This record gives sequence, structure tokens and C-alpha cells, in this order.
Amino acid sequence: MEEDFQSAYQEEESRLNSALQEIDTTLERLRSIPVYTGHEYTEQVLEDSREQRRKDLAKLRQEPYFGRLDFQGNDENERKPLYIGKIGVDREQVSDRPLVIDWRAPVASLFYSFTGGTEPASYEAPEGLIEGLVYLKRNVVIRKQILERVADTYNRDSDGPAVSDEFLVYRLGENKDNRLRDIVSTIQEEQDKIIRAAKNTALIIQGVAGSGKTTVALHRLAFLLYQYKDQVSAEKMIIFAPNRMFLDYISDVLPELGVGNIAQSTFPDWAAGVLDLTLPEQDATETMNRWFEAEGAMPEITEETPGRFKGSTALMGIIEASIKLLEGSSVPEGDFIPWEGAVLHRSMILRWHNEEYAPYPPAKRKERVMARIHRWIEMELKKSPSAAAMKERKKKGAQREKAYSGKWPKYEPLTIYKQIFRAVKVPGDWPAEAPEEIPAEVLKETAKALKKGIVREEDLPPLLYIHYLLNGNESVSRFDHIVIDEAQDFSPFQIAILDLYVRGHSFTILGDLSQGIHAYKGVHAWDEMQSLFAPEHTAYHALTRSYRSTMEIIEFANGILSSGVHSPLLAVPVFRSGNPVRLIGYGEQGPECPADETDRISAVRSALAALSGREYRTVAVLARTLREAQELYTVLAAHFEDIHLIDGSMTQYMGGLSVLPVYLSKGLEFDAVILTDADLDHYGTAAWDAKLMYVGCTRALHELWLLHNGRMPAYVQATGEETVLGWPVLE
Repeated sequence: MEEDFQSAYQEEESRLNSALQEIDTTLERLRSIPVYTGHEYTEQVLEDSREQRRKDLAKLRQEPYFGRLDFQGNDENERKPLYIGKIGVDREQVSDRPLVIDWRAPVASLFYSFTGGTEPASYEAPEGLIEGLVYLKRNVVIRKQILERVADTYNRDSDGPAVSDEFLVYRLGENKDNRLRDIVSTIQEEQDKIIRAAKNTALIIQGVAGSGKTTVALHRLAFLLYQYKDQVSAEKMIIFAPNRMFLDYISDVLPELGVGNIAQSTFPDWAAGVLDLTLPEQDATETMNRWFEAEGAMPEITEETPGRFKGSTALMGIIEASIKLLEGSSVPEGDFIPWEGAVLHRSMILRWHNEEYAPYPPAKRKERVMARIHRWIEMELKKSPSAAAMKERKKKGAQREKAYSGKWPKYEPLTIYKQIFRAVKVPGDWPAEAPEEIPAEVLKETAKALKKGIVREEDLPPLLYIHYLLNGNESVSRFDHIVIDEAQDFSPFQIAILDLYVRGHSFTILGDLSQGIHAYKGVHAWDEMQSLFAPEHTAYHALTRSYRSTMEIIEFANGILSSGVHSPLLAVPVFRSGNPVRLIGYGEQGPECPADETDRISAVRSALAALSGREYRTVAVLARTLREAQELYTVLAAHFEDIHLIDGSMTQYMGGLSVLPVYLSKGLEFDAVILTDADLDHYGTAAWDAKLMYVGCTRALHELWLLHNGRMPAYVQATGEETVLGWPVLE
């Protein structure tokens, strides 16, 4: 076995040296060609191609490829070793195979989909289905031009196991830094199917914590740009993420895959830009305080909770009815008289409005009618008896034209939205009372906020819809593809609006219902989103395998879901074992000797000292609330370097030691996690509390410790065993 490994290593080392020499030779030749700066189009195109090749080769020099697949097609005479990397590069001389095959190429799909066995394998190519035999599937790790590792996951000529997860486990065992990384060398079969799914589909992905759904979605963007390069462009794609810090956290993945210029935003930031609104910063803080910082049980969530109601498609119908009422009474009463002796009868204006310009949306229709009135005025001016009379009529006509325009309804989304919720005076033809479909509490709360000039995040989808109905398709700049991360926190109304802004229902919608801690605004089942699309325009995939955490952590987190949420959406772990999850009580516990704040702080300090002394790049202390996180940070910052407080206002994730409330940790991952206060004083018995704790537990890759005061929720007690820890001595 050792001899086989040595032979494989030597073979790959020789091939790597040969490839690097070819890359360097080609790069040197390209760099020796003077850069063309002229205006001749053909030469400009050639120069662009050369420059792209220079960049690709320069990047390729450090890590040329990560995999090898030996494949022989049925119509071929011999098997060919195909080397697969992040960037595809052809050889300088004409050859039957490239120097490196792009991971997105059709034949490269075999590297991800082939799961062993002696049966023929196949892949879809532009010319049709290609069948043949796989002889070797090999992973290699190259860093800075040095071959570090060779691992065969399949060898037809060997007596060993067909396929091994050894290489995957090796990569998963690496420590985490402050950025999400690509998984191009370890994409699994179920992930590859999603990445290569057809473009014009609203793809909904339910992925358990650690299933790689975010990374899969980013790789899908890179694939779509490769597969449909004549139909889509990076500039017309967008990623919606839960917050700005998360956008920073994922910002390196696409550049690593050679993809740039894809817009990344939060939904509120994007919507506010479309509407030209400025959102109050305190809105997000107030919402978090209401749902996560208040003492006692979480407020009850019903279909009449403001976020749920205003995120429902029921509100769309109310808006449409309101716009129709506005359209029906939009033409001002009375004839238009620019000056004495000239009359444009209202019946003519109504004919223009209701017949000739009927296909136009309200705001555009008003523009057309007012432009028609202006032309009529100009024609009437020509009938003036003298230059002096024309001058006088022109002045008076301009004044009355402006006054007449002002009598039309204000086609402004915010004004109409305020009218719907009766926060301002309504048009004369509208009923005095608000629509009965609006729950009384939602009406009261929304009107109160709007009167103060407060526009909340939950108001943005209705405002966008009003904007769309007023201005029509011409107001929409459509995307080629939209990725929505943490989609369980999006509302059906948001998805319905975004469908107006994308071509061909081209979505990648991903999330995890088990992490639905924002249930006051998000969906409770994927059917709420899937029902927005025709069956032929949507597809659903479930990713159940978790690659983030050790088996011990995943099984512990599954126990919380089973006992506390009664959820069937459990993760299947990769075989990667680690230390047991630790439940650690602090202080003298019991009714007569309750633990105090000093005991709690001491326990957190000791736990952090123990974990930060290990070779972990990222360690997180997760408090139940922001207030508690701030208090812990103040104490801990005096004892630990490179420690950061994450409070929701940050736009950059710094890595190192982090202190943050558990509800802001969603989407992030850390080598080790200390979950403070895993007790009934901080986490109740409701499913929502269990989901919140589940989110915190599933942030950990290698190590998870839970501290408590002795009174734990049943879903924790049923899941883990108490452990005793020898703390380091702290001064």
C-alpha cells in the first residue's frame, strides 16, 4: 500500500512540475507580447483575450488543479487522465485534452457524480450523452506550487474500497479562518446536481445546518455564467444575504472561482435604493429588541403578526384594489380651461385616459395624458389673434396646466401606502374605513409608525409592489438570476416581488426551516414560496448531509431538534469524530446555593482561556441577548487579545475571538463555540427557544461547550451528558 502511495505521489509530482513549466512558458510568452492600446476593434478583442489568459495562468501557477479523473469513452481507444481545476486552460500545442479542465465543464461533472463501481459512467455533453468507464478518481492538494497530498477515492485496478470519504474528512478537519471558502475540490454528488440544475427554475433548497447550501449557491452562479455565457452576465445577477457582515464573510468565494461583478446586497438596502428611501437604522434594532431582547416568553406569532401579514400575498390583493380605485378617480373633475374661450372637455380627457392610453400603468398614463393636453394647448395658442395675446395666454395656460396636473393623485408609493393604512387623508372616492382584510392591530401599529415617518423592513415589499403597479415593466431592470440566502426569513410577498425583477423565474432560494428563528416575518413551510410558481417553473431539493461539524456536535444538535422542535429535518453527519459536546455547570448550584454573576463570568473566562489556548483560528462566545454579549465583551476584552464584539452594526467579520448574541450567529461558523447560559433562565421550553439553541450549537466545527446554572431545558438534558472540566487557573 505504501509503495502504491509513493508511486502515485511521484507520478503526480512529476506531472505537476511539467504542468508548471508549461504554464510558466506560456505566461512568459504572453507577457512578452506588447499590450495593445489602439482603437482597432479586432485587436482590442484579441488583447482582451490575451489579458484574461495572463490572469488565468498567473492564478493557476499557485494551485493548477485539485483532481484527476482517468476516463475512457466508449468510442475512444485509451483512457485519458483529465486534470480538473478552478480555471480551464488549453495547451499551447493542439492536443486531445486541455492542460486543465474547468470544474464546470460537462466531463468534470463525472468527478463529482461518480460514486464508484464497475458499471459504465456517463455525462451530458453538448453533442449528447457520453458513456464510458472511470478508471481512477484522485484528489490532490497543491499549495503554492507544492504537492502536499494525494488521495485516491477510486481505483478500478486496486483491491481497496470503491470510494472513500478520507479526503473529504481531511478537508473538513481543517481549521476555519474569517472567510467562507470554495468547496470546488470536495463538491458532493447531491450538491453537484443543484449546482448544475437548469437556469430558468425557481430552485428551492432545504439544507440542514452545515450542508454547504450557501457555498453551493455561489458555485451555482459560477456554473450558470459558464454554461449560459451567451444568455447571462455577472452584472445582471444578485445575491441577497441576511446582513452586511455576512456579505463580507462570503465575499471571497466568487473571486476564488474567477467570478466578479455580481451584486451583493441585503433586501432592505436594495429595496430602499429602488424606492429612493432612507431607512432608519433603529428599525432593525427595535425589531431585534422586540423579539430577542425582551425578558420572558417570545411574543405569540400568528397570521396577524405585522411581519407575517405584510409579508403575505393577501396584501397584494388589497394593494391592487386600491390602485384600481385610484385609477378610476384619477382624472380631475371639470373641463380644462387654460384661458377664457378655450375649453378641453373632460369627456375628451377621459377618452384619452380610459381608452387610448389604457394599456399604460397609472403614472405613465398620466404622463401621456398631460403630454397630450400640453400639445392641445400649443395648438390652441396658434389661434391667438396677436403676439401679445399669445404671450398672455401662454403664461396663463402654463399656470393652469401645472395646477391641473396637481389635481391628479400623487403617484408616489409611500403616499399611496399611507392612504391604504389610513395614515393620511384618502382620495374622495375611497371608503373612509380601511379594508376589512387588514387586521386591526396591524392597521393601528402601521398607521402609527407611518405618521411618524417610520418605514419598516416589512413595509418594503408592499411599497415595491405599488411602485411596480404605478410604473409598469419599464421601471424594472431585470436580473438574469437571483440568489436568496437564509430564505426561511423571507416572506412570500418578497419572493413574489423579486419574481417581477428576474427573467424566467431564475432563482436559487436556500434556507433551513429548523433555523427559522425569525418566524415573525419568514415562512413556516416551503409551500408558502413554492406555491407562487407554476409546477414547471419550480423544483425542490433537500440537502440532509452536514459537512460542518463533528458527529458528536451534529448528533447533539439533532437531539435538540427532535426533543425541542419535533422536527423531521435532521442532519446526517459525515464520519468525522471529535471531542464530546460538554455541558458544564458553574458555581455552587442548587436552590440554597444558586450560582451568581461572578460564577458565570468566571466560567466563561475559564472556558475561553481553555479553548483559545488550542490551535483554533476562530472561537465564538454566544450569549442569549445583545445586552449580555456586550457585558461579557467588556469583561473579556481586558483578558484576551484579538477579541471582537459582533452587535449587528459591523460590516466585516474579523475572525479570532468573537462575542455575539446567538441570533446574530446564523450563517457563520467557528472552530469552537461556547454557548453561555444554556439554561431555563435564558432559553424557554417553546420550539422557538430550541431552534435558537440549535442555531448556536450548529455554528461549531470541532468543539462545542454549553455553560449553564444547573436548570437546563428538557431538550438539552435529554440530549447531552454533564461533563466535568478542569479549568485553567485564572488570576
